[in-house]
Amino acid sequence: MDESCQVVTSSRGGPSNPMRVGFGGALAAVCEATRLAILAAKISADAVVSLCAGLAGTAYPESGRKMRMLLEEEFPGKLVRVCTDIDLTLEAIGGGAAIVLIAGTGSAAVGRDTQGRTGRVGGHGYLLGDEGSAYHVGQRAVLDAVRHFERTGADTPMGKKILSEIGTAAWPELQSRVYAAPDEVFPRLFPMVLQAAEAGDVKARSLLDDCAVALAELVSDLADRLQLQSQKFRLARTGGMLGRGAYFDERLDTCLERAVPLAQFSALQLSPAEAAAHLALRLLQPV
Repeated sequence: MDESCQVVTSSRGGPSNPMRVGFGGALAAVCEATRLAILAAKISADAVVSLCAGLAGTAYPESGRKMRMLLEEEFPGKLVRVCTDIDLTLEAIGGGAAIVLIAGTGSAAVGRDTQGRTGRVGGHGYLLGDEGSAYHVGQRAVLDAVRHFERTGADTPMGKKILSEIGTAAWPELQSRVYAAPDEVFPRLFPMVLQAAEAGDVKARSLLDDCAVALAELVSDLADRLQLQSQKFRLARTGGMLGRGAYFDERLDTCLERAVPLAQFSALQLSPAEAAAHLALRLLQPV
């Protein structure tokens, strides 16, 4: 992005959550995406003066500091800011009172009150929550299917689909896969649950109903904290769980309308990458 906020070019990189791929892997992904953008823009690397990296896993102060230090070493002389991917969504919705619900592998809500103060609910990772996330839905689906098999000795229709989707023949094998890499199993099952719900599967719909309620509670809790329940504010929804199934999207909208009746649904004004570029440009402004 140039100084007039015009996007010059864009690029893509690999996974960059240092808590998942390590700090070396995260640094390599950011550097590769940056290199590709510079090449596509046909500019010199020296022309870049500031950089913002919005990365999952950097909410913890020590993690954020370490990532910033690595980027400052990799891009000497540049102004560097590190924030979370969740922070980017709030920048992407624009100014004023607003809340953004993130519904993907994880779940969170981030918002801003009328005075510009910000807050966040959720986004702690699967070990501490992520209720209503794709991870949580997949985990619940597996748990229900395993318990049914243990009670009856037979698989439910969804249980059969789970085993087929993961490519395992029996539950002990799937359990081994889960303990080895849970985030490679549970989120992967969310599209399957969506498809089952669209086909009328009662259990799948129940899972998605609970998911929608949990996500709406994140927004309601944050609206209470930011004292937005008694006034109109913009509410945006983003993440990989959305726009993939009519049943879930409709249930989520219904739950949100009940939880925050004065919220006005809105789209994000910018992509997360554009939001990061805006934050990078802000580093150039005098304090």
